[in-house]
Amino acid sequence: MEEVASLAGGCFWCLEAVFQELEGVIEVESGYMGGSVPHPSYRQVCSGSTGHAEVVRVTFDPQVLSFGDLLDVFFNIHDPTSLNRQGSDVGTQYRSAIFYHSEAQRAAAEAKMKEVQSSGEFHDPLVTELVPAGEFYKAEDYHQNYFLDNPNQPYCAYVVAPKVAKFRKKFPERRKV
Repeated sequence: MEEVASLAGGCFWCLEAVFQELEGVIEVESGYMGGSVPHPSYRQVCSGSTGHAEVVRVTFDPQVLSFGDLLDVFFNIHDPTSLNRQGSDVGTQYRSAIFYHSEAQRAAAEAKMKEVQSSGEFHDPLVTELVPAGEFYKAEDYHQNYFLDNPNQPYCAYVVAPKVAKFRKKFPERRKV
């Protein structure tokens, strides 16, 4: 039985590229969630006026990959202590958030957040929001598989590729074969 996770941690291209390589992940879609505007465009979300975050909707096999394991990767590929920004991407659309789809996901996320905060890896407190999942709005087609389709695009080469490399180094056993 498949499970869905919805996560925000900066630009969705970064998260999508990493989760596509993660063993147990079936599908990754880039989109928008958490705002008040139905069916927003990328331009609208980038304006900061919709309340939406850039998110990835990750469909995964919980027999292969637990939600907690998925969150381990999530917390290692973005800065969950940086409010409304990741690197040079600034705005509420780049916030760190876990949009839970069940009480089990909420409980697992709370436990993982406490574990991460007490690990000492981050000196500042986590700012990751933990909120119920709302409507997911799939991003425009050109945002899907962006890194796979555009690996030499400057943002991909200088921002996305290092996150993928970090994942590969930290979690070599979790990569798809």
